Amino acid sequence: MPIPVIWGITVGFGFLAWGVFAAQYIWPAISKRERAEALRPILVLHGFRYIGLAVLIPGVVSPQLPATVFARELAYGDLAAATLALIALAALRTRLAEPLVWIFNIFGTADLLNAFYQGSRISLADTPGLLGAGYFIPVFGVPLLLVTHILAFRLVQLKSAAQEKASSESTVSASGAARKRKKRAQCIAFIRSTKWTT
Repeated sequence: MPIPVIWGITVGFGFLAWGVFAAQYIWPAISKRERAEALRPILVLHGFRYIGLAVLIPGVVSPQLPATVFARELAYGDLAAATLALIALAALRTRLAEPLVWIFNIFGTADLLNAFYQGSRISLADTPGLLGAGYFIPVFGVPLLLVTHILAFRLVQLKSAAQEKASSESTVSASGAARKRKKRAQCIAFIRSTKWTT
């Protein structure tokens, strides 16, 4: 079997296996949690993306790989994504949580997609020996990371929609309560203004 086909199968199975795992185990466990608690394990996982720096170490990967744009962008992009994940994790209980999670999630997803693009530019699928022991990063780690980015996007969107709905319901409820108070006050004023004669 040609190496690019084996490469495609391993990456494809990585996405399939992690997608099924996420649908069967991760999403049911986190979807019912409050947003900060649901995002916490995803952000902690992405804190381990510093592992991408391994592509800059000759011996772990082929000596030719660290000099490539692919390796530099992968390594420093992963380090930046790990840093953003940990910053978002630290801010989960603050008003900055939502924008920081969005920034991390957009940047982290773009970084992984860029790594696939750069890898295809250097024909990584034709020469997987360039990755050496780092071969398991794109076939095992990257699918997990992309799947959890999808989960994080879903969590932030669902929780934001739920918060907007709750906010509008509380506004409607508050305005309804205000109308009731106003009517009650009008009734009391009417009763007091009316002179009862016996």
